[in-house]
Amino acid sequence: MTNSRFVAVEEAYKKAPIVPTAPDKTTSAYYGCKVFNRATMRKYLSSDTRRMVYESIEQGVTLDKSAAEHVAAGMKQWAMDEGATHYTHWFQPLTGGTAEKHDSFSEPYGRDSSLENFTGKMLCQQEPDASSFPSGGLRNTFEARGYTAWDPSSPAFIMDDCLCIPTVFISYTGEALDYKTPLLKSSAAVAAATKDVLSYFGMGNEMVQSYLGWEQEYFLVDKDLYAQRPDLVMTGRTLQGHNSSKHQQLDDHYFGSIPSRVLQFMKDLEYEAYKLGIPVKTRHNEVAPNQFEIAPVYEEVNLAVDHNLLLMSLMKLVADRHGFVVLLHEKPYKGINGSGKHCNWSLGTASGVGLFSPGKTTEENLRFLTFMANVMKAVYDNNALLKASIMTATNAHRLGANEAPPAIISIFLGKTVSEAFADLLKSKNVANIKGKKVYSLGIPQIPELLVDNTDRNRTSPFAFTGNRFEFRAVGSTANCAAPMATLNTIVAHQLREFKKNVDKRIKDGAPVMQAILDETRETYRACSNVCFDGNGYSDEWKKEAKKRGLDCEASAPKTYDAFTKKESIEVFEEAEVLSKVELEARNDVLWEMYSKKVEIEARTLCDMAVNHILPVAMEYKSKLLSNVCKAKEIYGDEYKEIAGYELSQIKEISAHVTKAMEICKSVESQCDKLLKTEDMRKQAIGYHDGVVPGMEDARVHLDALEMIIDDQIWPMPKYRELLFIS
Repeated sequence: MTNSRFVAVEEAYKKAPIVPTAPDKTTSAYYGCKVFNRATMRKYLSSDTRRMVYESIEQGVTLDKSAAEHVAAGMKQWAMDEGATHYTHWFQPLTGGTAEKHDSFSEPYGRDSSLENFTGKMLCQQEPDASSFPSGGLRNTFEARGYTAWDPSSPAFIMDDCLCIPTVFISYTGEALDYKTPLLKSSAAVAAATKDVLSYFGMGNEMVQSYLGWEQEYFLVDKDLYAQRPDLVMTGRTLQGHNSSKHQQLDDHYFGSIPSRVLQFMKDLEYEAYKLGIPVKTRHNEVAPNQFEIAPVYEEVNLAVDHNLLLMSLMKLVADRHGFVVLLHEKPYKGINGSGKHCNWSLGTASGVGLFSPGKTTEENLRFLTFMANVMKAVYDNNALLKASIMTATNAHRLGANEAPPAIISIFLGKTVSEAFADLLKSKNVANIKGKKVYSLGIPQIPELLVDNTDRNRTSPFAFTGNRFEFRAVGSTANCAAPMATLNTIVAHQLREFKKNVDKRIKDGAPVMQAILDETRETYRACSNVCFDGNGYSDEWKKEAKKRGLDCEASAPKTYDAFTKKESIEVFEEAEVLSKVELEARNDVLWEMYSKKVEIEARTLCDMAVNHILPVAMEYKSKLLSNVCKAKEIYGDEYKEIAGYELSQIKEISAHVTKAMEICKSVESQCDKLLKTEDMRKQAIGYHDGVVPGMEDARVHLDALEMIIDDQIWPMPKYRELLFIS
C-alpha cells in the first residue's frame, strides 16, 4: 500500500513552481555585486577616502571620523542604488549565530516629507540591548547598554533590502560579548608573534595573516516531512527513529551523482553566495544519504568566519525556495555519519609565503620546521583548551563515533614530515624535505601523478595536509571564530616563548640559525607525544593517549574547565585576547547553553512519547487485543495458538510503553530539579550525567515500538522517508 506521507510530498512538488536559479552568464559578471568591496569603493568614494580605508584594513590604522562620514555617504548611496531601504549592524553574539536590528534610512524632514540619512556615527557605532544576549553575568537585566562597532576589514553587504555592516559587540564596561572581538585580537596577536620570529629570517617587515578555509557539511530534508517531526523542528535532530535497513553501508552516496532537485538548490545557493562575494568552490555528496558539502577557497580568517555565518543563513533561505530544510546539526540521524565543519588553518604573509610549506633552501626548510614545531607545541600544551573550543552539546554526539575524530586532540604529520623531524633529532643540520613524488601507473593514456608529501588521516582531529592544518573536530553548527581564536592565541603564546628561548641562546653566543635549529629541535622533542598517525578510533589509542598526557575527558561540561585554568588565563591575558572575567563569563554561557539545549531535547522527547508515540502504541495494542478476543470467541481454548503472535506483541508493547513512560517521568523530574540549580557548571554536569543517558534509554523503547506498530498509523515520518525522498 502506498504510504500517505509519500503521496503528500510528491503531489506537492508536482505542483510546485520552478524556482529560478543563476542567470545565463559567467560568475565574474555578478560576483560581489552585493558587496561594498574595493571595486564598489572606486565608484562611490574619493581616492583619499579609499586610501584611509585601505590603511585601516591592511595596517590596523584607526579610521578618521571625517573619513567615516565620507564612507557612510558613499555606502548609503550605493546601498540605495541597489534597492536597500534599511541598514543594520550585523554581529555575532554568544548565542553562536548572528544578530541584526534593522533601521530605516528614512527620517522625517519638515512636516510632510522625509529624507534618507546615514552618518559616520551611524556607520561606526550602534547600541543594541546587551542584557538580552548571553553574557555569563557580565550584564544584568537592568544593565542593558552595549555597543556594536564597525569592522572595516569585513566589507558591508546587502541582504534583500538591508545594508548589513559587520561589527564587533562589546559591553558598556568594555568586555567582549561576541565571537568576532576575540578573533580579531587573536589574529593581531599571532601576526605580531609570527613577525618577531620571521625577523630571524629577514622577513620581519612582512605583513602576516592567519587564513581559514572551511568545509561545511549539511543534510537536506523535505520541508513537509520536516514539519511532521517535532524533534527536527525543536532541536534540529531526530530524538527517536529506528535505523533504515539501507543507509550508508554501500558508500554509494559519497561523491555520487547529485540528485536533480539538490543540484538546483546548490546552483541557486552558489549564485546567491557569489553575489555576496563568498568564494564557494566545491560541492558534492557526502557519506550519509541526503548529506552534502560545500566549501570555498581559503580567505583571511575574519572574513572567512563572516562568510561562513552568512552562508549558513543563505542555505536556509535558499533551501526553503526549493522545498527543503537544511539540517546543520552535528548528528541529525542516529546510526549514520554526522556533519562537521573542517577548518583548514594556516599562517602566511601578504606576499604569498606560506609558513607551513617546505622550501627549496636549507633556511626555508628551517623556517618550515620552526613554525611546524611551534604549532605542535602549542597544541600539545593546550590540547584540553583546544578541545573545549569545539565541544558542544550537539558536537558531542559526533566526536569519536567512528565517523569523526575522537575527543582527544592529537596531530597527524604524515610520513615525510615525521621523517624530517626524526632526522632533526639525530642530526645537527636541517635535512632536505622531500617534495612531491611522481607516480606512473603504466597506462599510456593516463599521465603521471604528482603525489603530496603527506597522506590524509580521517581519524585525526588536527591533521597536517601539505601546507596547512585541518582541524577536523569542529562541529557543523559552530561559529568557527571560537576555535580559530583559541588556536591563534595559543600559537601566539608559543611563538613568544620560542623567541625568548632563541634570544637567550643568541645572547649566550650561539649563531642565529644554530640557535633557531637547536630550539626547534628541543621544541619538537618536548611535544612529540602529541603526534599520532594511526587509527584514532581504536581503543588502544585512547589508552595510549592517556599515557602520553593528552586530555581524554569526554564530558562536554567538564571540558569547559580548561578555559579557566590558571595556564589558560595567562595565555589569553598575555595575548590581550580575553581577560579572566571574560573567560569565566564565557564558561557560564557555555554551561548554560549546554543545559538549555539538553533540556529542550529532553522535554521534546517526552512530549513526543506521551502525546504522539505512546497513544498510537496503545491504540495498536487495543486492536491486537480485539483480534485476540475474537480469536478466543471463534476458536475457544485453541486461541493461544491462533493468536500467539498478537499475544507476544501485546506483551512487548506493554513492556515498552510502561518503561518509556517511567523513564520520561524520571527525565522530566530531573529537568525540573536541575532548573533550580544556580551553579551553571553543576547544572550542566547534571544534564550530561543524568538526563542524556535517560533520553538514550527512552529512545531504545520508542525505537522498538516503531518496529512493532503498523506503519499506516505511525505518527511521524521514518528514517527511510527522511533520508531517501530526494
